[in-house]
Amino acid sequence: MRLRSSRTFWSGDRRGRLLAAALVTAVIAYVGWKIGESPSQALQFGFNGLSVGAIYALLAMGFTIVYSTVWFFDLYYGASAAIGAYGVFYLRSKDALSGLHSVHNAYVNVLFASVVAGVVAWILYETLYRRLSHRYNREVLLAAGGIVSAAAGCYTLAVLHYTENLNVVLSPAVGCAAALATAWLVFKGLERVVGGAGRRIVVGVAAVMGLAVGAFAALYVVGEPGTRLYLSWVLSCLLAGVVGLALYRGLYAHMRERARSPLVMLVATLGILLAISAAIVLVFGSPARPLPDVFGSQPREIWGGTIKDFNLFTVGVAIVAFLGLLFLLKRTSLGRAIRAIGDDEEVSKVVGINTTVVISIVFFIGAVYAALAGVLSGHDTAIQPRMGLLLLLKGWIASVVGGIGNLYGAAIGGLALGMVEQFGIWDLAGEWRDVISFVLLILFLSFWPRGLLPRR
Repeated sequence: MRLRSSRTFWSGDRRGRLLAAALVTAVIAYVGWKIGESPSQALQFGFNGLSVGAIYALLAMGFTIVYSTVWFFDLYYGASAAIGAYGVFYLRSKDALSGLHSVHNAYVNVLFASVVAGVVAWILYETLYRRLSHRYNREVLLAAGGIVSAAAGCYTLAVLHYTENLNVVLSPAVGCAAALATAWLVFKGLERVVGGAGRRIVVGVAAVMGLAVGAFAALYVVGEPGTRLYLSWVLSCLLAGVVGLALYRGLYAHMRERARSPLVMLVATLGILLAISAAIVLVFGSPARPLPDVFGSQPREIWGGTIKDFNLFTVGVAIVAFLGLLFLLKRTSLGRAIRAIGDDEEVSKVVGINTTVVISIVFFIGAVYAALAGVLSGHDTAIQPRMGLLLLLKGWIASVVGGIGNLYGAAIGGLALGMVEQFGIWDLAGEWRDVISFVLLILFLSFWPRGLLPRR
């Protein structure tokens, strides 16, 4: 009886492999035939697939780093993509609508300012209060932390209120960020050259260069109104990341301690996605909205196909994002902690890793990647309230195709999904694009459930 069952299993497995091979052969033959029929049109579909696939890859990378760390599906990342896109529209709605209308909601401003203040308070508590509480008066430390957190919230409120002068209001933040980044890079570079001998001189040189670069960056931003759009990109992605961090620290962390089932987390994140989507409809309405024109909106012709500079920029952003995430995971202590938590969270706690802080950072990074994908997608087409759910599904499909939990697979899966979507509608209407994506998902779940590059 067991022998018969085993034979039946292997027979079914063999038939499945033969069917999968037949499908792959048919697809390759069809694509080859269409390319031979019209090489220029095939190149155009290739350009389109590359651009769309880069956005899917960004989504899949953000999805992958979170899933491979906490091992549950966080559906907030669909909302994060929508927050990124609608954040740009909120900050630059006058530019998008040619000055005819401006979206401004005081409740939205207060909500985001409160979230920022809370996150800053938590960061100060984790980084400074615990280290200094044994040396200084605790009440003084808490009061100072409260003042700094309130100041961060008030600054966020001012930035969201004075959107017409976004470059001016954000110039101090840009200057401080540039100064800190420059000082750190100079310090690390000189420290490797001179070692510990001239540490005071190294610190002084790094500080001077940091202040100089920071002042230049702040003045440049103030004098360039064209930077407002690109500053809105950064601000929208950061706000989406802050919300993602706040959700984990304020909600998910407690739920994971009490509810061990991933299904509970899935339902909770679905509720958050639906709530944010409903809030977007209340604030912005249900019609599709345009985003302001960006650089390189005119297409350029390459070998018979056309592609916009913005689409090339999108591909470049995806490549830089992939390399940055790869460097973080492979070359930094934070990356090693993230991988350790993904392997065994309980053991990571035992060896001294602050898993709550590390996972919160992971949620921030994942949300920023999703928001960036939403911004790029919104500029390429338009924004609509249901875009978050659609982008979430595409990012998940790309992860399944590439191999869930594998960063390389996320990048390859996103590009593969974009290409399949574009070549799949060669003889069909564009509305069939989503159908093709779900058919691809079904095929992979049926024949290649571990994806192209399975996680080891």
